[in-house]
Amino acid sequence: MVVTKHFDDAPTQFPFPSHVTICAVASTIEFFAMEISLMNIAQDLQTIAHQEKTLVFPHFDSDRAWQIGSQLREMAVARGAAMVIDVRTFGQPLFFAALDGTTPDNVRWAQRKARTVEHFRVSSYAVGLGLQQASTTLADKYSLPAAEFASHGGAFPLTVKGAGVIGVVTVSGLPQRKDHEFVVEALCAVLGHDASTLAFQSDKV
Repeated sequence: MVVTKHFDDAPTQFPFPSHVTICAVASTIEFFAMEISLMNIAQDLQTIAHQEKTLVFPHFDSDRAWQIGSQLREMAVARGAAMVIDVRTFGQPLFFAALDGTTPDNVRWAQRKARTVEHFRVSSYAVGLGLQQASTTLADKYSLPAAEFASHGGAFPLTVKGAGVIGVVTVSGLPQRKDHEFVVEALCAVLGHDASTLAFQSDKV
């Protein structure tokens, strides 16, 4: 097989073996796929930061926690989603529901994701994407045990104006990106925001 490369419109032929050419093409494809993936992660992280900045409560109490939990439960029942729902301020459980079809594993996943938000004060999905971007893990970078913490999507910080992050709302049962989007949609409904304006860019295409 002969590979032709042009320099100043003058063709130059290099007698590269076909397997070398195939490897070079495969490496190029892998490189660009990695670049696209990193770009998508960066874009998703920007969207999550915007979601967290926008979904802020003027005040928060147990009635508001019940409203959020009830909204999530209504959405899950309407869509037939087997889901665990947990709403809490740090140290104080305020709403919990385990719908038909869930297992104790879902409860443990919710607990681990909620601990991640309590530790970092940002969405568990943002933590996971950041780790993926850096090609590392919670254990390697922060010495946080996987048995206690999870960097999968589905736990979102409860933020109060003037007070900062005071708690977390968590769901477990769907794929992690869907878990995250489910919480964002419910918080938009409770706070009166248009969820479509806070959707990931890839979901708007």
